[in-house]
Amino acid sequence: MARVLVAVTGGVAAIKAPHLLRLLKRAGHEVRVLATPRALEFVTPLSLAVAAGGEVATEEAWFRPDGRALHIDLARFADLVLVAPATADALAKAALGLGDDLLSATLLAGPRRVAWAPAMNEAMWLAPQTQGHVERLKALGHAFFGPGHGPLAAEGEGEGWGRMLEPEELLERVRALLTPKDLSGLKLLVSAGPTREYLDPVRFLSNPSSGRMGYALAEAARDRGAEVVLVSGPTCLQDPWGMEVVRVESALEMRAAILERYPHLQAVVMAAAVADYRPAEVHRDKEPKTGEEKTLRLLPNPDILKELGANKGNRVLVGFAMETREGLHRAKEKLLRKNLDLIALNYVGREGVGFGSEENEVVLLSRTGEVEELSRRPKREVAHRILDWVKLFWKEYGHAQ
Repeated sequence: MARVLVAVTGGVAAIKAPHLLRLLKRAGHEVRVLATPRALEFVTPLSLAVAAGGEVATEEAWFRPDGRALHIDLARFADLVLVAPATADALAKAALGLGDDLLSATLLAGPRRVAWAPAMNEAMWLAPQTQGHVERLKALGHAFFGPGHGPLAAEGEGEGWGRMLEPEELLERVRALLTPKDLSGLKLLVSAGPTREYLDPVRFLSNPSSGRMGYALAEAARDRGAEVVLVSGPTCLQDPWGMEVVRVESALEMRAAILERYPHLQAVVMAAAVADYRPAEVHRDKEPKTGEEKTLRLLPNPDILKELGANKGNRVLVGFAMETREGLHRAKEKLLRKNLDLIALNYVGREGVGFGSEENEVVLLSRTGEVEELSRRPKREVAHRILDWVKLFWKEYGHAQ
């Protein structure tokens, strides 16, 4: 993991800095924090120190008693300096090359990477002077996370551009920035979540899939530089940034969305839990409850994965197999029958790795005969290992640059 220096400047969004620091530490990063005098008008040094797990670098501590300059130490420490929130003043000083305070001097001392999370009024963000500073910093290789659109802090300003991204999204942006781009050039589609097959406007057939595995795959591929399309059934997860997200409900809608994009893809990972059947009859109005037995006639849904495999060409194709028993035998049969490069086998009902869990436990079977068991771990880690296999086959098919 990386060493991250979070530089907090004087905006209302500074109150979110302790939460951001905790998230970064929880993700495994080594964290230090710098706070400007104005920042300390919004958040206390104690709250920052507790969240970071160490002392806060301030103007008062700029030059150490032993003669070392704190700005040099901080610049050498950081794999990334994240300025969050970033005010217009901080942007201007960095763009002009000033070094008259601890933050601007640290940025001038040559840290390896710098990222900004702007937070200011929309008029200030859109001002030609600010935009000129942003372009100058981008030309120097600095990254910008946002700003986002939403409620502004000043009374009566309503909504606009200039709101700092939430700490959870900043964590994702940091992760993406620091991840090597070994899948750059890959055009990948990931399917995720369940599908719903409606009986009437309020009743449907579905399954408990949360979509977390598919979303982890899409986000990990994006972080590694791939061009990603996420086709998602109904979930309560937010659309990930940095990719095309296509929301669908039924298996037929998912099939149409995938086939439309299939000719332009180099790889597909089908992580969605697609319903095998749909009702033969869909009622336009809600059916009244009668208390009597009913017979429900079902039609088989198209086998999307098999259809993709029949027209595979030199694309990388990955599927999932969810079983309760005889898993390896069934997964191998599915791998061959659907013309896949890789299949991920997992078992329903295992505690902590079932539907909705943050973790997974899978067995990977490849078309070349390898079997790799992945013990229980976060779904993001499982996703990266699956993508390692995708990269291997992608190179084999001659796509990799």
